[in-house]
Amino acid sequence: MRTVNVAIKFTDGKIIRLELFPEVAPITVENFLKLVNENFYNGLCFHRVIPGFMIQGGGFEMKDGLEQKSAPTIKGEFLANGVNNDISHVAGVVSMARTNVKDSASSQFFICVADCTYLDGQYAAFGRVRDRQSLDNAIAISNVPTGRWMYHDDVPVEPVVIDSIYIED
Repeated sequence: MRTVNVAIKFTDGKIIRLELFPEVAPITVENFLKLVNENFYNGLCFHRVIPGFMIQGGGFEMKDGLEQKSAPTIKGEFLANGVNNDISHVAGVVSMARTNVKDSASSQFFICVADCTYLDGQYAAFGRVRDRQSLDNAIAISNVPTGRWMYHDDVPVEPVVIDSIYIED
């Protein structure tokens, strides 16, 4: 299977390396790479982190609080939406976040830090971490102290900021 390698570099220097699967989720991967090439993610934060579950980012900046940044929505590539996506939500899998509307994914994504197979068929998985260090970095982010900001729960007290996401191929 063809893959595309990308890296998420954080302002603290840590990196999470991903491999994306365009043959499984072509719309999702194309959208993600378009946003990467536009530097959309630079300066955004991981705004929702839950130990034993996942870390979510790609839609908010941390200024005087969380400020949303959005992109156009795309079709959700998962079984409950009529798309055969057989990537299981196990530790290290990257998937698109969305609302309860099936085609509401845009820029936000999450990385599972534990097996979350109950999400299979409900969210568009489109890649996974490439190495153990990347998974360890995601797990470390999931364990940072969090609090509440406005109506958002599980927000890191100290922002976890994306410096850049770039293609490594």
